[in-house]
Amino acid sequence: MLKSLLKPIPKFSSLALFTLSVCATSVFAATPVGMKYTITRAENANNTKNAMVLPYFFSTESMGLNVGVGGVVQGVGQEQMVIGGTGWAGAESYGVSGGLWNYRPWFANRAFISVAGMYAYFPEQRAYTNGNRPFEDDRWGSSGSSQDDFIEGDGFSNWLDFKIEYVLPIGSAKNDPTAHYHLRNGMLVDGITKTHWNPLETGTTILLLRQFNRYQSYEDTTGVERAGDMSAFELGIQYDNTDFAPNPSMGSRQYIGYTYEGHIVSPDSTWDFVELDVSKYMSIGESDWARQRIFAFNFWTGYSPSWNLVDIDGQSKVVEDAPPYNEGATLGGHARMRGFDSNRFHDKASLYATAEYRYTLRYNPVQDVSWLRFLNIDWFQLVAFAEVGQVAPSYDLGELTSDMKVDGGVAVRALAAGLVVRLDYAVSEEGSYMWFMVNQPF
Repeated sequence: MLKSLLKPIPKFSSLALFTLSVCATSVFAATPVGMKYTITRAENANNTKNAMVLPYFFSTESMGLNVGVGGVVQGVGQEQMVIGGTGWAGAESYGVSGGLWNYRPWFANRAFISVAGMYAYFPEQRAYTNGNRPFEDDRWGSSGSSQDDFIEGDGFSNWLDFKIEYVLPIGSAKNDPTAHYHLRNGMLVDGITKTHWNPLETGTTILLLRQFNRYQSYEDTTGVERAGDMSAFELGIQYDNTDFAPNPSMGSRQYIGYTYEGHIVSPDSTWDFVELDVSKYMSIGESDWARQRIFAFNFWTGYSPSWNLVDIDGQSKVVEDAPPYNEGATLGGHARMRGFDSNRFHDKASLYATAEYRYTLRYNPVQDVSWLRFLNIDWFQLVAFAEVGQVAPSYDLGELTSDMKVDGGVAVRALAAGLVVRLDYAVSEEGSYMWFMVNQPF
């Protein structure tokens, strides 16, 4: 039995990843906490709803041709609430995913509830975890592990997340838990402005309680069926004093989280994980060709106190109380170390840093194209980025900063109906990867 399940990122086209993330914006964000806000666009000031619908198709060697449609709308029922969904199908694969985010119950003005999930079948799923016999002598997912040390098979990849967030009555949220952004051409013209770091005076502080579940089953080439599940809780707190949460140009964001899976909800597994995520944004103003030029920095580190390594026949192996390969101190994929496969590296401790240069163009090539206006694209953004990261079997800064993994890349991003969509392309020593996602990576 596997200790965990594959996240909804099998080995297939990055375009498909985008369509999944349209209806899972909080799931694919770097942290599970998000600002509660509304957006008013000068271009449709009389419309309180921001919506996007996108038909799509993708084709890969493993999945063949798939077609689907995805959509998201904000402002139905409650001005800050978001509803999204997508469905797709091919000759061998199919899936549906959807969710509701930031519903505010009538009895708690500062509490917000989110529920999201996915049910899908894929012809190939890849996991950097134990089970690949030719590599039994290596510790899968470690810094020095082989790129080919993974298992793969056909089957289901499902997940279900529940989340409650509480906005503290301090700082900028003292009188209203929801921020209200007013945009013209996608640029902030009126709204909350943060000038200094002080949770009591500026910014928004949010408490998080999250319960999330993963389920995976698949059959490998030998006919052996593998399955497993995971049910964990996460507690966290985030302070955000950025000027515009979807695309910050100044300010900072900090998140501290603790995740636990125990015997009460998961009899076969007990593990925990602590993490710190810090982001900083600096604007260097406009230029002849750019409406906005931003330097963005992110630092993330994590540690699993429960992770236990024992020596068997002279080799160190993980035997108990470790987070699953796609949770905890994991690097690789759409959020961190984009030049590597999803969940490529995994260990007891992790360290990661990245820098991005975000250049928002004055020129909008689709602004005057009538048949594309339904996308509500306000701007395009060119991005260059570099990342470094490492995992280690202990929280030793010497190990975590030696022989670090490195990648770099470029991206094209757009603000569509108040939602940032991104196409990131990254290159590393293990190849090149393309990610089509919703939300800035941090």
